Amino acid sequence: MNSKVEDGEDSDMEDMAYMEEKKWETGDSEELIRVQEISKTFHLSAKQRKMEHSASKTKTAVDQVSFCVKRGEVFGLLGPNGAGKTTTLRMLATLIRPDSGDAVLSGSSVVTQPEEVRRKIGFLTSELKLEDFFTPDYLYDFFSGLYGIPTDRRDARKRMLFARFGIQEFAQVRVRDLSTGMKQKVSLVISLVQDPEIIIFDEPTNGLDILTAKVVTDFLLDLKEQGKTIIVSTHIFSLVEKICDRVGIIINGQMTVCENLQTLCGEKSLEDRFFEIYEAVSGEETDHDK
Repeated sequence: MNSKVEDGEDSDMEDMAYMEEKKWETGDSEELIRVQEISKTFHLSAKQRKMEHSASKTKTAVDQVSFCVKRGEVFGLLGPNGAGKTTTLRMLATLIRPDSGDAVLSGSSVVTQPEEVRRKIGFLTSELKLEDFFTPDYLYDFFSGLYGIPTDRRDARKRMLFARFGIQEFAQVRVRDLSTGMKQKVSLVISLVQDPEIIIFDEPTNGLDILTAKVVTDFLLDLKEQGKTIIVSTHIFSLVEKICDRVGIIINGQMTVCENLQTLCGEKSLEDRFFEIYEAVSGEETDHDK
């Protein structure tokens, strides 16, 4: 009797899991990204402990962070340096594995289906190192090949992206001879080779001059108009105010606020609200109002 009950419960759980999977596949759910209590702890070397002014041999960079992003939404991730933003995004991009928790992107788990996740996302990080010997043109073709993109589609999209970011002028120049801003442009277009439905940007305007940063911002707005689902981490409040629908604030590895941008700010600027929240959560005073 008990065996039958247990079998029935297992069957019900399998049916529920199947229905949940189909819900993701068919797009019935508004949530395209669901992050569920992901955590990551790193071991610290003696040198790192000295820099951290800590006797502990470990540091929890991300502590049970949860949030969701709706289909077609732009989600901004804010926080001071070392708060856990980049570690969170690297877990979503499957570059590092969570110690606990999970994240589901368009129906695929970063823990159990990392390869599926990689096919569905584009990821830009300032930590991406481009090989000095290669040219932007070669790198674009190489990464397109990894996704199995047909040559005609590859070339058409490359022409569009290279023109948009002015890369044609240095498409045949080796990476070692490019400026920081040029390298960031190349990294950005490489992250978009497969025209992904989910785009994760870690500091997309990092290292760019004012004019180029505007080109990137305008492109992000175009992606939003196309209905792309975007997570962007940045220190630039004006960028978040311009392109984001909702905002999450990470402090000391924890998601302290996750709210609609207008609801969060009210009559105040995002910068003012951020520092109010930071001071309240951290207990530290800043010079923001001075």
